[in-house]
Amino acid sequence: MSDAMNINELIGEATEYDKKLMLETKKAKSWCKSVSAFANTLGGALIFGISDQDQFIGLENPNSDAEKISEIIKSRLDPIPEFRLRFYKSEEGKVLIILDIFKGEETPYYYSGDGVLEAYVRIGNESVKATAIELKRLVLRGRNTSYDSQDSPYKVEDYAFSKLRERYKKWTGSSFDEKDLVSFGLANENGYLTNAGALIADESPIRCSRIFCTRWNGMNKSGGIVDALDDAEYSGSVISLIDNGEAFIKRNTKMMWRKTANSREEMPEYVERSYHEALINALAHRDYLVNGSEVHIDIYDDRMEIYSPGGMPDGSLIQERDPLKVPSTRRNPVLADVFNRLGYMERKGSGFGKIISGYEFQVNYDNSKKPSFRSDRYQFTVVMPNLNYDVTQDVTQDVTQDVTQDEMDLQIINLIQQDPKISTEKMALALGVSTRTIKRHIKEMDHVQYIGRGFSGHWEITD
Repeated sequence: MSDAMNINELIGEATEYDKKLMLETKKAKSWCKSVSAFANTLGGALIFGISDQDQFIGLENPNSDAEKISEIIKSRLDPIPEFRLRFYKSEEGKVLIILDIFKGEETPYYYSGDGVLEAYVRIGNESVKATAIELKRLVLRGRNTSYDSQDSPYKVEDYAFSKLRERYKKWTGSSFDEKDLVSFGLANENGYLTNAGALIADESPIRCSRIFCTRWNGMNKSGGIVDALDDAEYSGSVISLIDNGEAFIKRNTKMMWRKTANSREEMPEYVERSYHEALINALAHRDYLVNGSEVHIDIYDDRMEIYSPGGMPDGSLIQERDPLKVPSTRRNPVLADVFNRLGYMERKGSGFGKIISGYEFQVNYDNSKKPSFRSDRYQFTVVMPNLNYDVTQDVTQDVTQDVTQDEMDLQIINLIQQDPKISTEKMALALGVSTRTIKRHIKEMDHVQYIGRGFSGHWEITD
């Protein structure tokens, strides 16, 4: 096999790897930090005897080098990660050593030597020293637990859960019982909330759990707060954060429409399904160990950005991956499970796909308006373009309606009275408006609720 062989064929397609020209025994940290990083992240491989240009140089004493690699790992890594050494011989007779490091279960894995004790993590294609927050995260993983499942110092009896009860009733049709707090993982048997329970409580005591919302005047923040057309800060239950965040977006975005032969087509600036999913993901998967930051919603003239603290849980960079093929990884599994039970998200983890596909179904969409994602070790940001920015089509801003709001509400009530199981799609067809318009009107009618879920549910009108 020639030196031009594809590296992926050598070590496996999905493997992270580092290349080393030779084994350095006096500067063992230069490669041991990668051993620590691979064990602390998703595993990977070190290839000894290859140049940065992927040329097979080979090792002079591969058997001796293999023994030294094993000895150094056992003396410098604590705990000792699971690893495997194997040889590869090219057609030219050059021998390489491939050191496979497996993802560890006893994190953090430290490098111990040169008077230091340090743990490393993999960020993109680099092995970097773990921050204090990353170390806390590794410790939790090593205990097979997560931040949101940890017990908090807050007593159940001191907090109310009206937002949780209201949403649970609306989504399932059932009442939320006090004992459900324990079965949902929101409290322990001793009467204390878990961190997930503290995040869900009406007056959440987790101070970093907030949303900062700003509608900027322009395309950046250069003018400071004086250039903000609207701004708000929200705290409290994560359920309130969802409601308040979406309400802020709706009051700071406009609807346009264009006439067609038989009706009109609505052209939103932003897709409700997409920003709903982005906001849910930001709150469900953010790193709550980061105390000095919060979720941000920034609306500019040409785009909306939803930012959350903490990068990808596996240390990768989302901009270097296909978002539609990223497997679901839950940093906060208890919170994610509660969001699933409340109908906010699905267990199968299709969030990125929903954000993108929500845009693709819009009449004013083209590839230049496709949502994008970026991350580093500290943050994750979803960027959703304004679909109507620089639009030159013959459109009209939706400042008036064909009927008044009260008339529309009465028509919706009449349809529900005729068929309590009618879908919002059928209502839209009957009234000649969009499904989005129907949902907006119903959301503003406090006396109309959907009981149950899916096709088995029904509408209920209260006095």
